[in-house]
Formats: sequence, structure tokens, C-alpha cells
Amino acid sequence: MLKIAFSPIYTHPLPENHRFPMLKYELLPEQLMYEGTATKENFFEPLPISEQKILRAHTAKYWNKLKNLSLTKKEERKTGFPLSAKLIKREITIAGGTIQNTEFALKYGVSLNIAGGTHHAFTEHGEGFCLLNDIALGAYHLIDEHNFDKILVVDLDVHQGNGTAEIFENDKRVFTFSMHGEKNYPYKKEKSDLDIELKDGTDDKTYLKILKETLPKLIQEQEPQFIFFQSGVDILETDKLGRLGMTQQGCRERDLFVFGECKKNNIPVSVSMGGGYSPKIADIIEAHANTYRLAQEIYF
Repeated sequence: MLKIAFSPIYTHPLPENHRFPMLKYELLPEQLMYEGTATKENFFEPLPISEQKILRAHTAKYWNKLKNLSLTKKEERKTGFPLSAKLIKREITIAGGTIQNTEFALKYGVSLNIAGGTHHAFTEHGEGFCLLNDIALGAYHLIDEHNFDKILVVDLDVHQGNGTAEIFENDKRVFTFSMHGEKNYPYKKEKSDLDIELKDGTDDKTYLKILKETLPKLIQEQEPQFIFFQSGVDILETDKLGRLGMTQQGCRERDLFVFGECKKNNIPVSVSMGGGYSPKIADIIEAHANTYRLAQEIYF
């Protein structure tokens, strides 16, 4: 059964200038149920992650600042969010969802989180609307609870997964692959195990050719026991922050290829939503919904 992490706290209210980007967390589950891709039975409400697990990827100093709401104004501005207890609860619930996704993926082959993909969260600071790195926390869960030592992060958000790269910089158990816009945020890039930088306006044909040449080789070389897929849809040509030239069909083909490679090689995959900032909310929902439609179609 397809299992999807979702909690009402994903949609918690923010100041008006943050409201539009949050709408997708509310609308996507409704769309998936309306069209029949998912039913209520497919969704589970994740449990907040424990402090012990948080400290696997983040320093005690940083976590104490978050839970005590004591970030400096400069640190808070860097995250992009006004700090609040409800925001911290949202972050630990999202991370809990990704951890539970790993268990469902081990059982069913795939599992998805309506939120997550907080790849700009570093060991000791947050930035870019990311406070805790759910992918890193999910990977450490697999390392600690299942003794995994070959995990592959496939980050296809338009922005580099800089926080994930920093967290696993010296940990060979996790291979970080980020394919992202060359001139996009973050302007100071970290060093992933493999970075592929894309030119502005990169179209479907070019993007898919690069991906199809790269991912199978990576899987063959790394022989991962598990894959984390960051499925941001900010690669769309309509995205106001993306700068690439991908169509809805190209984005769909990206997801189809990633799922196909995971299934063909019997590698469980956990999917985090990532970014999407097209001016029309319908474009964002359609692109994200395709990811869930394909997971249902390919695996179930």
C-alpha cells in the first residue's frame, strides 16, 4: 500500500507573505483523494522525531537554540521563517514523517512525504526555509536502526542540497548527488559527492539526457541499499525561482525514470517533496501530484 506522510501542522499559518508557498501542503492531499490516486487509508500522521535522533545530524547547541526559540535575529532571517514553537513542532513532525517513510519504503518499495526535502539545513544552522534536515535524519535512522552503510541521496530540486552535502561531507556511508541550477540559490555551493550544475533554461531533452546518463552509473557504482529522492518541482519553466526550462511532461518523465531505476534495482526509495514556486498554484499541484500518481502506478 502506498503510504504518504501528512499532518495538519504542515499547513500551519504563517504571515501573509509566506502563505502562498504553504498552500500546496493543504491542497495536494485534497487533489490526490479527489482524483482517486489516494484514499484516507494511504495517509498517516507522522510522529515528531525524538531529540536523540535530532542530535545525530545537528549539534546540541543549534538544537537548543531552536527548541528554546533563541536564534538571533540574523539567524532567524537566514531561515526565512519567523521562529515559533509551532514552527519547531512542524519541523520535527516533518522529519518524523521522513523517518517513518523509510520504514514503509523498506516494506512496500516506496513511501512519500507531503512535506520534507529540507536540504538547506546544516549541522549547526538553518537557511532557505529549512531548519532540520529530514533527509539526513532519515539516513541516520537507517544507519542506526538497520546498519545500512550504502545510502544514495538523489536531490533533483533546482537548488543544491548544500546542507545535506555538508552533513555527510566526511561520511562515506551516504553518497550525495545534487543536480541543480548553476546560477541559483545557494550562491555559495557546498561540495556534494557529485554535483551537476545546469545552465539557465535547461530544457527537457537536455535535463533528461544528463539524468539518464548519470543515475544508472551511480547506482551501479555505489550499489545503494536505499535512496532518498528530493523531488522538487521548481525545475519547471513556470517557476519564479527556478530559472530552468522544464515542462510538466519533462518533470513527470524525471520522476518516472527515478522510480523506474529504483524499482528495477530493488532499491527502496523515500521521497521528500522539495520546492515549487510557480505563480499558479495549479501548476505546482499538478507537478507534485504526478510524483504520487507515478508511485501508485509503478509500485501498486
